Amino acid sequence: MSRENVSDLPVFLAVAREHSFTKAAAKLGVSQSALSHTIRGLEARLGLRLLNRTTRSVAPTEVGERLLRSVAPHFMEIETELAALTELREKPSGTIRITTGEHAADTILWPALAKFLPKYPDIKVEIAVEHALTDIVTQRYDAGVRLGEQVAKDMIAARIGPEVRMAAVATPAYFAKRSPPKTPRDLTQHNCINIRLPTYGGLYAWEFEKGNRELKVRVEGQLTFNSVTQVVNAALAGVGIAYVPEDIVQLHVARRKLKRVLEDWCPPFPGYYLYYPSRRQSSPAFALLVDALRYRG
Repeated sequence: MSRENVSDLPVFLAVAREHSFTKAAAKLGVSQSALSHTIRGLEARLGLRLLNRTTRSVAPTEVGERLLRSVAPHFMEIETELAALTELREKPSGTIRITTGEHAADTILWPALAKFLPKYPDIKVEIAVEHALTDIVTQRYDAGVRLGEQVAKDMIAARIGPEVRMAAVATPAYFAKRSPPKTPRDLTQHNCINIRLPTYGGLYAWEFEKGNRELKVRVEGQLTFNSVTQVVNAALAGVGIAYVPEDIVQLHVARRKLKRVLEDWCPPFPGYYLYYPSRRQSSPAFALLVDALRYRG
């Protein structure tokens, strides 16, 4: 590929990622007409159409998608290395982008960042709370936080939290009207508060384990949320049984606002990990954050 084509690839990547000439032009600091001219020139030299354009949107063609998949990681490596070089100074600096779930953001990331950030005023951290598993390479995140079982094998993973345990809870008033479940299958006779998570392909099936027995129960109920916080609020309001991480409701259980059931069916399992691509060159700022988050329990 000629040097001219290589120099035009960042322009193509910007348009393909943003799905918009206008947004890409603003991001690159050039005019939209200059951007269009560059893309037309690249397509003419390659003899291939890379982008489908309509009055409302821009999207890569099949050839464009192939080019995006093949070259984007290499340009990301170059950008990361250049960013690392600029950060080689006395004070670590830069922006670190992390994708995470709601529970990990509340219980792991925020407590650690509250102590970490005041020590390094030139470091910025952007947290994106997302329920679905995100491709951190194509979405240009520096790292992701998920449960250990959800981390891809080709990633470097650092444990950042203790084991997690689930808890089935409802108010004493709710159980005064209905007998508490003795086994997970009894939950089908209760008003349960569902949670919809794209990670699990829809409604989360409540998972239980006792000895060598593992059960997944599809529960029914009047309410469904996509936020754990709202599930807990509904349980506190007496709507029904919630199934959430134990640490979120420990205080409510201790104060007897919520009553726990099926505790012997809820063993602990591996907790949260920070993960990032093995080819990522760690900047001083990123290395400091990884060390601050690392679990030492």
